[in-house]
Amino acid sequence: MSLPPINFCSQCGTSVEQKIPQGEDRLRAVCPSCHTIHYQNPKIVAGCIPEWEGQILLCRRAIEPRVGFWTFPAGFMEMGESTEEAAARETLEEAKAEVRITALYAVYSLQYVDQVYTIYRGELLQREFGAGEESLEVQLVSLDDIPWDHLAFPVIHEALTRYVSDRHQESFGVHFGSIAPMTPKPV
Repeated sequence: MSLPPINFCSQCGTSVEQKIPQGEDRLRAVCPSCHTIHYQNPKIVAGCIPEWEGQILLCRRAIEPRVGFWTFPAGFMEMGESTEEAAARETLEEAKAEVRITALYAVYSLQYVDQVYTIYRGELLQREFGAGEESLEVQLVSLDDIPWDHLAFPVIHEALTRYVSDRHQESFGVHFGSIAPMTPKPV
């Protein structure tokens, strides 16, 4: 699932050419008229694992993909915001909860969808939350009650698996790696 090709220059509207610009090593969309090089880069997804008295806040998705499955608040970073601000904003939008970002928790590359996840731990400022427009419901859950078979994406499963392990060891690190696509379960 790569980004769609760029066909026209965003600066002057001319049809672009696919070529390797001088000093580069890969094909880019280059405008033959104004010489603008158009780069396509991965999207940044910022997420937060909101914590409250030994529990974490999870959201059940109300939008595709994976409607009805559980996740922690996460979404695409907007222009003009930091990843921390994006994680806090997504928590407010999806869970109607305010958090104080406390630590970077994980950075995962999802090359198959051209995304990079930055995941933070966050402290709920108060025990107030609710379902935002992108959530069917929001719940505080204990680590024993995480709905493992109903998590929305492999990156959510990986991050929460490490989170539970870190909580049991009472030592949090920063995790990183690449996440493979979901493989369908045999029926």
